[in-house]
Amino acid sequence: MELFMIFFGAIFFNNFVLNRFLGICPFLGVSKRIETSVGMGMAVAFVMTLASVMTWLLQGLLLNPLGLGYLQTIVFILVIAALVQFVEMFMQKVSPTLHKALGVYLPLITTNCAILGIAILNIDYKYNLVETIVHSLGAAIGFTLALVMLAGIREKLEINDVPDAFAGVPIALITAGILALAFSGFVL
Repeated sequence: MELFMIFFGAIFFNNFVLNRFLGICPFLGVSKRIETSVGMGMAVAFVMTLASVMTWLLQGLLLNPLGLGYLQTIVFILVIAALVQFVEMFMQKVSPTLHKALGVYLPLITTNCAILGIAILNIDYKYNLVETIVHSLGAAIGFTLALVMLAGIREKLEINDVPDAFAGVPIALITAGILALAFSGFVL
């Protein structure tokens, strides 16, 4: 039951984009098309989950026993950067069109604060390895859900008549705000 609560809590109640406001750059930058949003969501899910596992192991097996906890952020960023490089090379090989569509936002996963945030939160919450994996998967699904929902709405807005003052980024920010308000309804 606890794993169930961690998982769904990360998706809905503590959504990293709509509740914690982490990962806003790719959220707004890649959410113009559903296809690119799904691709970015899968890339973030892979990096987020694997980075959380690796950083949890490094924290427990290396940093804490050696008294090097003060290096946590630097070590975590290095792990995330290495994983993003791997994902970028893999995506370039497997799906060049998606790689091109994601453009600069794919390498920016390295600086996506949601990924660093989940790694640090898993340590701060003192989750065990299974809880870390469940929490990371839930957060990644929540990130992808928010990204795809905004992309779907933005695609619909493109074919509708939007006043010039709201066209483009302003309407995207208003829509993101409304989504955040909707998700705040899940929080008790």
